[in-house]
Amino acid sequence: MADFEDVKLTFWAEDGYGVQSPLTEEAVGEAERELALRLPALLLDLLSVQNGGEVAEAWDAFPTDEPNSWSPDHVPFPDLLGIGRREGTLSLLDTPYLTQEWGLPSPVVLLSGDGHYWIALDYRASGVDREPSVTWLDADRGTELALAPDFRSFVEGLVPSGMFDDDFE
Repeated sequence: MADFEDVKLTFWAEDGYGVQSPLTEEAVGEAERELALRLPALLLDLLSVQNGGEVAEAWDAFPTDEPNSWSPDHVPFPDLLGIGRREGTLSLLDTPYLTQEWGLPSPVVLLSGDGHYWIALDYRASGVDREPSVTWLDADRGTELALAPDFRSFVEGLVPSGMFDDDFE
């Protein structure tokens, strides 16, 4: 398991796809007001380095003990949504629309996904002022899988997707 500070140093891929404008305190305040919750400090720490975008290959998957629609042993984490309104780019601010569109539970904040699946901060058990857990939400199957008790544990548990067998049917 990696240490958060070590992951933070190499978290982002070189590609600029999905990157929002640099994160400001004003943008964080607006996002927390709009989403009506407190975002984890360590998420904001990562977004202060780069405000969303593709995740480096070293950190693009999270191992699971249970099979899911993606694989028998992991879920993908190819990108992390930032905070902003850049046209043509999804953002954490799109969560209210996307949860309604895909019939997802609430309150959550979508971190990554493609519509059919999402990785989300899950505030249902913690409440909106406390540290949320991280959950895999499968919109097509209407299933979910708890991934980590908090954002730090999630980030420290990330591994390269290349270490898994891709022959899952």
